[in-house]
Amino acid sequence: MTYKVNVVIEKDDFGYFAYVPDLKGCHTQGESLEEVMKNIKEAIELYVETLSRKERKKISSKEILTTSLEIAVG
Repeated sequence: MTYKVNVVIEKDDFGYFAYVPDLKGCHTQGESLEEVMKNIKEAIELYVETLSRKERKKISSKEILTTSLEIAVG
């Protein structure tokens, strides 16, 4: 079965951090975007394996749209 989940990826000075808001505790990191994408996919697959059939039906996320905004303060 295929699931659609939202993944948030943040970049900092040390690399990338990814997490799934709808899957509490499902997160990972990586030195590159490619690495963090591979790691979060694996983390999601392992997380889903631990869920019951009923819980699996609830994980398909609603679509979330995000953007970056520049705000001048002062």
